[in-house]
Amino acid sequence: CVKMKYQASMICCLMFFLGIECSHYKSKVHIKDGDKLQHPEGKLKTGRIQEKCQGPCIMASNCSQPCAQHFRGEIGFTCHQNKWQKSTETCTSLSVETLFKDFSSASRLSLAASSVPVHVLDFRAPEPVESVAQGILRNCPIDYACILDVVKSSEATSGNIAFIVELLRNISTDLSDNVTQEKMKSYSEVANHILDTAAISNWAFIPDKNTSSDLLQSVNLFARQLRVHNESENLADELFIQAKGLRINHNTSEKKFNFSASMNSTTEGILGMIEIPRQELWKLSPNASQAISIAFPTLGAILEEVRSQNVSLPRPVNGLVLSVILPEGLKQVLFTFEKINKSRNARAQCVGWHSRKRRWDENACETTLEITNRVKCLCNYTNMVMSFSILMSPKSIDNKVLYYITCVGLSISILSLILCLIIEALVWSRVVVTEMSYLRHVCIVNIAVSLLIANVWFIINSNFHKKAQDSKWCVALTFFSHFFYLSLFFWMFFKALLIIYGILVVFRRMMKSRLMAIGFAVGYGCPLVIAGTTVAVTVPEKGYMRPDACWLNWDNTKALLAFAIPALVIVAVNLVVVLVVAVNTQRPSIGSSKSQDLAIIMRISKNVAILTPLLGLTWGFGVATLIEGTSLIFHIIFALLNAFQGFFILLFGTIMDHKIRDALRMRMSLLKGRTRVAENASLSPTNGSKLMNR
Repeated sequence: CVKMKYQASMICCLMFFLGIECSHYKSKVHIKDGDKLQHPEGKLKTGRIQEKCQGPCIMASNCSQPCAQHFRGEIGFTCHQNKWQKSTETCTSLSVETLFKDFSSASRLSLAASSVPVHVLDFRAPEPVESVAQGILRNCPIDYACILDVVKSSEATSGNIAFIVELLRNISTDLSDNVTQEKMKSYSEVANHILDTAAISNWAFIPDKNTSSDLLQSVNLFARQLRVHNESENLADELFIQAKGLRINHNTSEKKFNFSASMNSTTEGILGMIEIPRQELWKLSPNASQAISIAFPTLGAILEEVRSQNVSLPRPVNGLVLSVILPEGLKQVLFTFEKINKSRNARAQCVGWHSRKRRWDENACETTLEITNRVKCLCNYTNMVMSFSILMSPKSIDNKVLYYITCVGLSISILSLILCLIIEALVWSRVVVTEMSYLRHVCIVNIAVSLLIANVWFIINSNFHKKAQDSKWCVALTFFSHFFYLSLFFWMFFKALLIIYGILVVFRRMMKSRLMAIGFAVGYGCPLVIAGTTVAVTVPEKGYMRPDACWLNWDNTKALLAFAIPALVIVAVNLVVVLVVAVNTQRPSIGSSKSQDLAIIMRISKNVAILTPLLGLTWGFGVATLIEGTSLIFHIIFALLNAFQGFFILLFGTIMDHKIRDALRMRMSLLKGRTRVAENASLSPTNGSKLMNR
């Protein structure tokens, strides 16, 4: 630098004597009048950016504002809850020209020497740089160092982040022929600038939501071309990206990569370890090969930040993101992740990032060990899945009270439903004397049968071995659980339709056979169509079941919606039916007494109490349990009401029905009468002579 400045001064002196205007060589960052001061080691201060648009805020409307001075692009805003909220940003101060502008001027001046005549020097403007690859090949093909100062001194705005990701992607595709350790170091420094903790929030405003995935894929692609020469090498050691390389062959013992990376400069490092099993190394050829691994402490938070606006109940990354580049033939790798959130309820799910689908793939890994602070994963490595981490499972209430409520409630519910079916069988001929009573008891029987079978399947699912979750048995368990729970809701829906039918339709009623056909089509046909379609659509993508249980998947394919949407819609419709019944029950009369009003209130309360379990309104409390941070009391209420639903059906649907009670008394009286007749007949004197005659 001293030599360069000295040569520039000599040239300017010569030009001064010739009467030519000249300015001394300045630092790499030019300062113009009115510009804000910028130092290579500092970040550009963009000034205040307008935080909202002018004019009225209409729901779902959009507007845009220009960026601050010296930035190109715009800031997009969306009206949400009567407030303008920032949605996108493309403000950037970087371009291909700014990357190489100052470096080109410095390189041209450095070519001059004191012995070169002035008339030989060419002071024409340099040829424009048309691409990043061209600029790097022209200015710094050995180590890519010519772009570092400009990139690292830029502010990490959303627009600059998107530009730097595109810059890294171009380098990975156009300049990856001969990747050296010096090039990898410069590449990592550029990536480290936009992986900084302070830049995480700005990733959410990049219009292209695949930018973070492009960064991960570009780094992996560039590292794949690197050649490891020593037994073990530290390829990059930045705060937010680390890379290591190993030489391996089929005679090598187990190889491990150990990382310790922190989310910022003040916190302790989060540990991560990659282990290549011995049996995998046996698959290698006798020739020496290599393995490269990369650790990202903040990339998981960036991926979550980008996708959190489109995903309900997101599952945050709870460890390092570890990439590995292995030679052909190696398929399985062991990972050990230290949890960021070490709370007791922070259960982990091992996952791999699918670069083509651009999402976490739960089928890529299997959790082999989980303790309070660490998780061990066995993952399948492919060209599409090269990066791995752990996700924090949705918060589950792990409480012994809920466990005992569920166990006791299901046991009582199953016994109650069996008793309900027995009672219905005993009194059937005496209670189905009319068309409506026949259909009513058909509904009760099918509701009891559906809930009984669904509870049995629930118990089987709860005790099914998790390691067999990928088998066809787990598919069958999930399908039948889904089908019978849907049947329960659709039969409750048909019962609600019958109630409305009985209230509103007095004349011109349909035939019983037609109503029966509609009932079975609704009760079993609709659930079969929904459950069958869910299987057909999600099983080919391996997104039908959860990774930890034989039940409908939520994170990948949202298959759980095939149960949640019909159930919640039916609960809402049935609630309307209960309100209609309550209004219809109230028959005010002029000059009614308080006792009559009290009788009306009691009659309404009784109808609501009877219809609530029969129409499944207790499942409405499940909505409250889905809200994050819901109090434990809501989970207990939900468990009590639904675990004991079979008992409530027996109580309100069977025992409290006076016709069933009368029929049951008559049945018991007949049984007692027959017993007495039999006893009297056995004690009669004539009975003995008849037996002798026989």
